[in-house]
Amino acid sequence: MAEFPAKVSTQTSTPEASSGGGFFPKPDITFLRSIPGILMIVEIVLGLLVWALIADTHHYRVAAYGWVMFVAIFCWILTIILFILILLQLQRRIPVVPWPLTVFIYHVAATLLYITGFITCAASVNSVYFGQNEYNKRAAASFFACLVMIAYGGSTFFSFIEWRGPGSNAASAQA
Repeated sequence: MAEFPAKVSTQTSTPEASSGGGFFPKPDITFLRSIPGILMIVEIVLGLLVWALIADTHHYRVAAYGWVMFVAIFCWILTIILFILILLQLQRRIPVVPWPLTVFIYHVAATLLYITGFITCAASVNSVYFGQNEYNKRAAASFFACLVMIAYGGSTFFSFIEWRGPGSNAASAQA
């Protein structure tokens, strides 16, 4: 009869130990390479451009730009916070929050806010009252607000897919 090998290891590890569950969380590099990660980086960079361009104009003369400024800064700050949470996998430390649904709701709200911000910004671009330099800044802010709005729309789509799960459709939901 063959001998049982004496060098069999039955040691297992927990997910916290394998993911670097120490004080400093390990960043998720695969998130940076994914489409939702790239979209969040685009939202952060272009959102910064939007509010920087609005802040550099005489926005106090046009009341509508106050709303655009609020939308741009509010969404920019929340997107940075959400990006850091996901990048450092900190959402795993708060399991009571339904993160896929929370991220989806945030992206829907940010998309709706940026739709109103883009429309307000684009409708307020006027070269009659201000010089050409102000017109260029406001037109650029409108253009970048449109791009950020599209990026948030894409993030909404991908967060919806993540929330529903892979392979979900209307037919399987009814069964």
